[in-house]
Amino acid sequence: MTAAIQRTVQCLSPSGLHRMAYKEWGRPDNPDVVICVHGVTRVSDDFDALAQELCADFRVICPDVVGRGRSDRLRNPAHYQLPQYVADMVTLVARLGVEQVAWVGTSMGGLIGMLLASLAGTPIARLVLNDVGPLVNPAALARIGEYIGQPVRFRQLEEAIAYIRMISAPFGEHGDDEWRKLATDVLRQDEDGMWTRNYDLRVADAIRAITPEIASQSEAALWAAYDAIACPTLLIRGQQSDLLGVETAKEMTQRGPRARLLEIPDVGHAPTLQHQDQISLVAGFLKE
Repeated sequence: MTAAIQRTVQCLSPSGLHRMAYKEWGRPDNPDVVICVHGVTRVSDDFDALAQELCADFRVICPDVVGRGRSDRLRNPAHYQLPQYVADMVTLVARLGVEQVAWVGTSMGGLIGMLLASLAGTPIARLVLNDVGPLVNPAALARIGEYIGQPVRFRQLEEAIAYIRMISAPFGEHGDDEWRKLATDVLRQDEDGMWTRNYDLRVADAIRAITPEIASQSEAALWAAYDAIACPTLLIRGQQSDLLGVETAKEMTQRGPRARLLEIPDVGHAPTLQHQDQISLVAGFLKE
């Protein structure tokens, strides 16, 4: 099994400098780079299995978006927003020293990729959007917003794993060992020895602040961004997803980059890209 190298890159927000951690797989001189970016409460470790599959052919980069995992927390939580995340990724690409990258983004990571891919001169040459699009179901957003800001703490690791397994049930069927990894990747022990989630709970503030008016403006801006994307795009949807609706997914195949749509049965939001059938779908598209 190939091991990843842990690295960091220094980024800038309006309130100062912060470090974004990332894992790097494969040859550092390989010009074929894939950047994999996780969802709102997840971490770079989500892509370990996919990176193992890809690293013989690609240099695979998996960051912890600021505020999550091994990355710094922002001084001002008002900056936990997509523009900040996009700016951090531009800094990351500059660090890698390549002109083009492929992008695999799950949920929030897909929105970051979508915005970056829409810009003139974008480095993104191939895009995978995992269960996300310009229109996010408000009910699903409310469901996510309910739990991500709760300061839950557990004395026993097994209790914490059971909690992560419960809130992540839409990921679909996984074995006990897979659930343990999915849970422990996003858990940490605090100074009192209690188990808690490994991200800044203030990332929930931005979701709670979304009003219907803001949601409408964001939807229009995201559709405009999607329509500006020119690179080949693969859209993966969990067949039971409550975040990416069927009609939105179909519309994404008819406009903008006219994404190729693939649905994963018996999965909601979002496919974890940890099972071989899902890995093969992504790897096949990236290697075309």
